[in-house]
Amino acid sequence: MRHLSIIVATSNNDVIGVNNALPWHLPEDLKRFRALTTGHHIIMGRKTYESLGRLLPNRTTVIVTRNKDYKIDGALVTDSLEAAVALCKEDAEPFLIGGAELYQHGLKLATRLYITRVHADFAGDAFFPTVDYKLWQLIEKRDHTSVSGLEYSDLIYEKIHEHK
Repeated sequence: MRHLSIIVATSNNDVIGVNNALPWHLPEDLKRFRALTTGHHIIMGRKTYESLGRLLPNRTTVIVTRNKDYKIDGALVTDSLEAAVALCKEDAEPFLIGGAELYQHGLKLATRLYITRVHADFAGDAFFPTVDYKLWQLIEKRDHTSVSGLEYSDLIYEKIHEHK
């Protein structure tokens, strides 16, 4: 399996969403997401795509769904994360951007994690899976306070052991 990066914003209690939306307003994180993913393939589940409501500019969208008849003009659609990664073979760093079910599977395949950790607890209905940090090395950490007043950290991890 080739390189795959996961990018996620999550709270201290691992919430990543509520009612198909982010439970916080963090414009700096959206800017970081745009800077990191522009020019790359972004892999997402159908619900994540539908929560966005549109294709993101200057990125190739790959949607993973069990629905064999699902079609979106301008996007690639496939039925598994492995097939989605295979569609990104020319991209040095494709990004998995959600949702929760794909993140769970993606942790086994990913070689890099870009985590925005919001230093607060939120109510939610979508959660980032538990990460076994023994398999990952923290290579960068930057602490920030958002214009909205939220404290958060940008974290980058690289996989140090292959998960069997």
